[in-house]
Amino acid sequence: MLETILSGVGVRIEARDGGTIAYVTIDNATKLNIIDSRIMSEFAREIDALGMRDDLRAVVLTGAGEKAFIGGASIHEMAGLNAERAEPFITRLHQMCNSLRELPVPVIARISGYALGAGLEVAAACDLRVASSTAVFGMTEVEVGIPSVIEAALLPNLIGWGRTRELLLLGENIDAQTALRWGLVQQVVEPHALEDAIDTKLRSLLKAGPRAVRLQKKLMREWEDLTISESVRAGIRCFVQSWETDEPARMMQAFINRPRPHSKGD
Repeated sequence: MLETILSGVGVRIEARDGGTIAYVTIDNATKLNIIDSRIMSEFAREIDALGMRDDLRAVVLTGAGEKAFIGGASIHEMAGLNAERAEPFITRLHQMCNSLRELPVPVIARISGYALGAGLEVAAACDLRVASSTAVFGMTEVEVGIPSVIEAALLPNLIGWGRTRELLLLGENIDAQTALRWGLVQQVVEPHALEDAIDTKLRSLLKAGPRAVRLQKKLMREWEDLTISESVRAGIRCFVQSWETDEPARMMQAFINRPRPHSKGD
């Protein structure tokens, strides 16, 4: 097991049967894991480095402590922006989010406490979201005079335009059960059950074909920008790609040869 901590970003590597899991933690717990430009840049570099690992199967992203996943971007830093400095700041936040979307393996957001503003955008950039019943979600930027931008654009596909408008225009928070009902998260559990819920999803991922999962994430990423017809054609290409290694034949043969329970009379 290997762990590094750089500028508020902790990375713990865990070797398991079937591959490697990376646990990435935003570590600014005394400030509700608020992120600034330094943390954004370090985070993107850490995620890009993880993406180079052939043995990587999944990433679990969380915030230090239980009070917040990510409580938002630094108000103190943003208060000092002007029109010239605003673009590099928001671009760094986009790069942080996009590093998760471009990572070739699934990212599971482990959400406890507040996921607000930039924190919700980071969560939306993950592939799966599992939340504690204590989690609170919101896009509160309009309350401090700025619009919600960049990966907030992912929200309409997750929760629909009406609910996106409600979150972004009113700036009000929602609780975990509302987030589940809206489709913002896939699962809500009690705080003590959060680790087991994450581990259940990891075990499912580790049972799947490593290359198939990577191809599937890449294809779904492409679908977001394609028409239905283009998506079908991309799917055909992806299916053909899957046969460029022996993974399908090997896993299908194992499925065919799996032990079967004896029926009555055998």
